[in-house]
Amino acid sequence: MTLKEKNVYLLDMDGTIYLGDELIDGAKDFLAALKNQGKRYIFLTNNSSKSREVYVEKLNKLGIEATEEEVFTSGEATTLYLQNEKPGAKVYLLGTEALEKEFTEAGFEIIKERKKEVDYVVLGFDTTLTYEKLWGACEYIAKGVDYLTTHPDFVCPLPNDEFMPDAGAMAALIEASTGKTPKVMGKPNKQVVESIALKYGLDKAEMAMVGDRLYTDVKTGNNAGIASVIVFSGETKEKDYDASPIRATFAYPSVKEMINEI
Repeated sequence: MTLKEKNVYLLDMDGTIYLGDELIDGAKDFLAALKNQGKRYIFLTNNSSKSREVYVEKLNKLGIEATEEEVFTSGEATTLYLQNEKPGAKVYLLGTEALEKEFTEAGFEIIKERKKEVDYVVLGFDTTLTYEKLWGACEYIAKGVDYLTTHPDFVCPLPNDEFMPDAGAMAALIEASTGKTPKVMGKPNKQVVESIALKYGLDKAEMAMVGDRLYTDVKTGNNAGIASVIVFSGETKEKDYDASPIRATFAYPSVKEMINEI
């Protein structure tokens, strides 16, 4: 198998295309090379704290032309799943205003109070997290309410090897309190690839998943049965990969080194 056989690239953003507000060297040239060859890319992010519109604005500011159709988030993966399970469900949401808007527009009723009737607890990357939100979530989850998370990432990478605690770290706190773990909607759940294939009418055999995390990006490719590519420009460093049992189909320092391979 070679990357030249792949015509659709599912691209992680944080740590793969940019770090914080800095474009990763070669990322713009990599995207241009894909388009020049008539290949397609879809930005696939587990960061559910922002809407597709926000990601498009950010990419545009970094000099990358993008449309909302080219962005798929774990938040969207979650709303699509719940629309299929129970349209209009009552959701206790730990998430940002952007994620709340996404759920509301998808037809769900957002419950913000404790001790109400709810159908699901959903944990996103909540940069507005409060103790009150956590307390309510733990109460509902302990009572048996179905519990989902948009993604399991422990950290969100930033420039200069810094990071922010992500949804996986929040889920670990909730597990310590309730003993319950959530159903994961985004990467590495293979369902996220199935949802993309269905939404865009794509053949999985043509896809490659590219990202900087072994336990989300690479595992997504492996779980979904598509090619996986690890890049060492974000969370995972080469020494981490060498020590990990998780193996990618391909490994590169960054997307810059992929240009001649596609």
